[in-house]
Amino acid sequence: MGRKRGQEIDGWLIVDKALEVGSTDVVNRARRLFDARKAGHAGTLDPLATGVLPIAFGRATKTIPYIMDATKRYRFTLFLGESRTTDDREGEVLTVSPHRPTDDAIRACLPSLTGDVLQVPPVYSALKVGGQRAYDLARAGKPPELPPRPARIDSIELIERPDAEHAVFEVQSGKGVYMRSLARDIALACGTVGHIAVLRRTKCGPFSEEDAITLDNLLQNDENAPALPALLRPAATALADIPALAVTEAEARALGFGQSIALTDLTHPMPAWPDDSKEFVLRAMIGEHVIGLCRPTDGRLKPIRML
Repeated sequence: MGRKRGQEIDGWLIVDKALEVGSTDVVNRARRLFDARKAGHAGTLDPLATGVLPIAFGRATKTIPYIMDATKRYRFTLFLGESRTTDDREGEVLTVSPHRPTDDAIRACLPSLTGDVLQVPPVYSALKVGGQRAYDLARAGKPPELPPRPARIDSIELIERPDAEHAVFEVQSGKGVYMRSLARDIALACGTVGHIAVLRRTKCGPFSEEDAITLDNLLQNDENAPALPALLRPAATALADIPALAVTEAEARALGFGQSIALTDLTHPMPAWPDDSKEFVLRAMIGEHVIGLCRPTDGRLKPIRML
């Protein structure tokens, strides 16, 4: 007989990723531990980064895009005076600078890097250039010219200055922001060069480091495998920041069959939404139970992803 394909497990496992392990490795180990049929992660962390790595099992994988789009928080240490090929301490030294900006000089340059900005990704990134990963090209000695991409950085705060070479920041950002690029750009804006020495993600959407468990702690639970599912958050937890709309059983059935409903026919009132927003999404709910995601379009409520 062939090996079983794993169990139908639904929910989020919030892992505190350790140093020097890849995000995909964490997913694979968690999937084996839970004997889950389907798993994925929201928001890759580099091997040199630690912190919150949400892993989705089963139906929770449908909500991964909403975690990817969600606000994230990071804490990182910028090493000043040395740029590196990878924009972190793993790379080779590219250039050095004797200039060490003051705290005031650093704070003065942060507003220009905050808000809706254009950011050049690190050359050592997973972005594809002509069908090849940028990091593969860089390792082959052909680092690509990556064009700047739109990024949203909500806030950057200098929180500690242990010595002249090191500055610790807390950052809140939207999706697709590279902290290695931000560290590089902070140093350049202050008239020097730099790279990330330490990086930790402290929040990813509704999940924070207080929610996270290390893989080592999970593996200690291996002998007590029946207790593992109790560690999972419901699939709908990922949607906590999305406005809710109460629907009836009949409306839920229609949406589940892919049918749209006229907004004027809805039993419960619609939450207010911005007139100029074409991307407005709602959580359709029966009581406390999320049944899926919908969007008001052209006077009708249309299902976009049903759980």
